[in-house]
Amino acid sequence: MPRRKLRSQGEVVERSRALGDELRAALTQLPSDDPAVVDAIWRGEALGTLLWALQLTELPSYDQPFDPEEVAAVKLNGANLRDAEEIELERESARLWHWRARTTSLQAAGALELPERYATFDQLIAATAMRGFESGVLPSPMRGDFLAYGKVYRHLSPEQHAEAHSIAVERHHALNWLCGAGETWDDVPLDT
Repeated sequence: MPRRKLRSQGEVVERSRALGDELRAALTQLPSDDPAVVDAIWRGEALGTLLWALQLTELPSYDQPFDPEEVAAVKLNGANLRDAEEIELERESARLWHWRARTTSLQAAGALELPERYATFDQLIAATAMRGFESGVLPSPMRGDFLAYGKVYRHLSPEQHAEAHSIAVERHHALNWLCGAGETWDDVPLDT
């Protein structure tokens, strides 16, 4: 993926402020089954990712969501955008975690065509996991797969897969936006 120019620190702070306002408002409406509230809570992952980029919080692993109340409480004072190379590496990590989640969903739906050079999906996943590890953007693979929730990704429960997918999508979105993909927050491409 070609490297784009990072958005300015001011833009990232403003987007973080807007996401924080949205998240704080949603938290006051919990518990709720309202899709808008649920979406706003999940956007806390995007907020946490931007706060990480601003060096205001640590980034949990991709099987650990941010605590929405904690990221909603982070003050934006002292923000200092990380260097582009570090952000680009995390962006690649988020893309691969999103790819892994989508691959599971598409494979389950029978809607994924295996690239010609691979005999099985397990081969494709193992090769991707190893390349990601070797390039420093993924943890060490476990039995030829991504490691999540202390087990191989292909053994995740439906609930764990749904959570991991949501985490990856939101973080991928935030990092793609930060790296200049899309004109606005709402039109960020999430190709995997």
